[in-house]
Amino acid sequence: MDALKIVAIGGGTGLSTLLHGLKRYARSPREVEITAIVTVTDDGGSSGRLRRELNILPPGDIRNCMVALSEDEALLSQLFQYRFARGRGLKGHSFGNLFLTALTNLTGDFAQAVKVSSEILASLGRIYPSTAENVTLEAELESGGIVRGETRISRSRSPIRRIRLSPRVCKPLPETLQAIAQADLITFGPGSLFTSLIPNLLVQGIPEAIRRSRALKAFYVNLMWQPGETMGFRASDHVAAINRHVKQPLIDVAIVNTRTISVRQRRKYAAEHAHSVVNDVDLLERMGLEVVTADLLGEGDIVRHDPRVAAEVAVALARRGRAGRQKVHILGELH
Repeated sequence: MDALKIVAIGGGTGLSTLLHGLKRYARSPREVEITAIVTVTDDGGSSGRLRRELNILPPGDIRNCMVALSEDEALLSQLFQYRFARGRGLKGHSFGNLFLTALTNLTGDFAQAVKVSSEILASLGRIYPSTAENVTLEAELESGGIVRGETRISRSRSPIRRIRLSPRVCKPLPETLQAIAQADLITFGPGSLFTSLIPNLLVQGIPEAIRRSRALKAFYVNLMWQPGETMGFRASDHVAAINRHVKQPLIDVAIVNTRTISVRQRRKYAAEHAHSVVNDVDLLERMGLEVVTADLLGEGDIVRHDPRVAAEVAVALARRGRAGRQKVHILGELH
């Protein structure tokens, strides 16, 4: 039996958390073939400085995904995550970002630099930027204002009405579209809704490819409100925002957490008045989604998805997606 094909779409910490969990299924004997499609709109920190100074795509989110999928999480991964604490021009940069930048200049192509870096790290999956074009994120706020740049959008206190990419027309890599077409499962999130997830769906051709794909499409609902992005959002509001940006329903399954967030964990978010996302299951089901529940909350003070449980859910859904694709194929042959 061929390995199950999972395409994970997102960015930031959420995507790398899921990839870290999926990695154990990608080892020999390989049960899962992983493809990550990663947003490239980051303009803060080390990635932002490299974008401004060298006009390259931001490497930070992709670096985190490479490390999450690395076979060797010891020295090489630590090296790629190493951040310089001092040094004129070096302070704040991570070694992995500089490595990707150097390889981009050597190969002349960011996507090729990611491929070579993944080989060096022995990453157990493929990683593609959602587009090879140097795009900027823009947000139209409920107040009527326009904010440019991911960092400024995340700091905004006015609710976001809509986001868009500049330039408006940007294309994905052909390999991305091929992976989507062949997928058994396509996952969205977890992660920042407006700055990590939706930007991938604004790349020309990606939402259309997802709609055409026979894969099961599943969304990991975030655990907490995110200041500057999703304050007051219920689970259904996340789904509605995705549908609004791609202009029609895209998701089959919503994956929600059943475990109560502890008082100790909530205390970390009290200063920002951030609360846990309400999982309004009835409304999700009325929107036409199947709701899958699981104890998704990870350990520790910071509220994060548990990589092991998130991956278990993904693999189970991928098996269902594979069965559905095979059934459609057989019906097609009968006709």
